Amino acid sequence: MWLEHSGGRRRRRTGVADGPAQAGNGTGRETAHRVDHRGKADRRSGLASTVRAVQSRPRGHGERCIKMPDRRNRPIGRRLQARAMRAANVPMRLILGLPVATPLSKRLMLARITGRRTGKVYRQPLSYVRQDGTLLTPGGGNWKLNLQNGRPVPIRLGGHDILARPELVVDIDEVERLLTAMAEENPSVTAFTGIPRGPDGRLDRDRLALAVQHGFNIVRWHLDQQPA
Repeated sequence: MWLEHSGGRRRRRTGVADGPAQAGNGTGRETAHRVDHRGKADRRSGLASTVRAVQSRPRGHGERCIKMPDRRNRPIGRRLQARAMRAANVPMRLILGLPVATPLSKRLMLARITGRRTGKVYRQPLSYVRQDGTLLTPGGGNWKLNLQNGRPVPIRLGGHDILARPELVVDIDEVERLLTAMAEENPSVTAFTGIPRGPDGRLDRDRLALAVQHGFNIVRWHLDQQPA
């Protein structure tokens, strides 16, 4: 009798329902419900703790960390330059779209680019430098993502509509050579690209390599003397 009563007391202390031994005006189902509710709360608390621990732990070498590009991380100077260019593109489209040559068209042309995904056609003012019968354009904007090597693009150059086949130059040595030649013809190219020169007068190789790694290239336009 004493052993049986002692065992019952231990069972009641552990909170296990034991039929008539449950006191109060409720039933064993109410106690089981409270236990189950506490269990769910504990599981939720444990899951939240696990998520916080995973989020806070350092990344190992074997884990991939995909970081989405954030425009807010760009230097303030580059952001201001992008805003200024967007505002200036509005009147430039009107001037470059005229059927006659203007002083502005000596350095700028107007390309009709079709979006790859949307199929929308938009007019993009682009700077250029002539070299050996081709046009060289610094490809620092997202507009170049819609270009395909050899696929003709209608452009308005000096008041005339012609076709131009783009060639995307991504080799860093060739990019450096072409960009240096462009800067000699038009010094503002260096300021536009933001790649400084080193003490030897050459473009900063590390900055140039970083720019190419992040998508910068040179677009070399091969002209087709055909109406667009």
